[in-house]
Amino acid sequence: MQYIQEIKQILSQARQKTYQAINTAMVEAYWKIGERIVLEEQNGVDRAAYGKEIIKNISKELSQEFGRGFSERNIYYFKQFYLTFSNLEILQTVSAKLSWSHFQAILKVSNPDARQYYLREAAQEGWSVRALERNISTLYYQRMLSSQNKDLVKNEMIKKTESSNSQNPLDFIKNPAVLEFLNLPTSYSYTEAELEKALIDNLQKFILELGKGFAFVARQEHIQTETKDFYIDLVFYNYFLKCFVIVELKTHAITHQDIGQLDMYVRMYDDLKKPKEDNPTIGILLCTETDKTVAKYSVLADNKNLFASKYLDYLPTEAELIEQIEHQKALLSLRNKE
Repeated sequence: MQYIQEIKQILSQARQKTYQAINTAMVEAYWKIGERIVLEEQNGVDRAAYGKEIIKNISKELSQEFGRGFSERNIYYFKQFYLTFSNLEILQTVSAKLSWSHFQAILKVSNPDARQYYLREAAQEGWSVRALERNISTLYYQRMLSSQNKDLVKNEMIKKTESSNSQNPLDFIKNPAVLEFLNLPTSYSYTEAELEKALIDNLQKFILELGKGFAFVARQEHIQTETKDFYIDLVFYNYFLKCFVIVELKTHAITHQDIGQLDMYVRMYDDLKKPKEDNPTIGILLCTETDKTVAKYSVLADNKNLFASKYLDYLPTEAELIEQIEHQKALLSLRNKE
């Protein structure tokens, strides 16, 4: 019916305006924060040391008052954003079409001409962040510049980014950077399936009831690299072992990628969260299939004997973890049959 289509169009346009307004506000705010940091740094005698202290203080104060999204790394990006793109008016013309994640990707491009090219093309052609990152990593600008047949290079790019360029217009609502900017929760309810949620609910309760020194730290903890956002299912601290314990659950058969991801999380947690005096972080990976559950541990420390001789006395055993998962899967199966 015509009137329903018109109503849908009204809502679609309203949401697009909201998207544009949020992007513009984020870009302008982060640029101005970067400008203010640079101005303040110029007052310091030892600018390098003073600059580090400024970023540290800003991160602490903003995190306390405005919530997540203001790590020292992000504050540093704001400063680099201002230094890299000194003309705010030009940015405002494209900020309605590009997200903060687009700008973060472009910031990593060292060639100024290439940066401007990617900025312009991403806005005009509607590249997703994934498509932009792929074009940067495959040196699309350089290949276009040196190629005599530019249409051939462009058509190849369009074909290879077709799948990564398709995006839901409302994906920005789930973007962690947007949620953090608006101080909205980036919780598991946005991303986890019902099965995973039920299993993680049970795991969280089970581990805390073990009585082996576990304290709950976080659920779906947001860990950010230079280009990606990750969410660790469960994070605990064991005060007997003096270390963090992270738990990842996958509702599929175990893969090398899953093991690699767990090892990466362990490294990242040691780098970003672990106090110097604490022991190395431990990772537990649980992969569940229809008829089998597999549990794997990871500790990326030089002394592997530490893990075998000390840690295993306090961690849940593979048998205990498997039993809990299988029990919960059985309950869910019965519930679905009912």
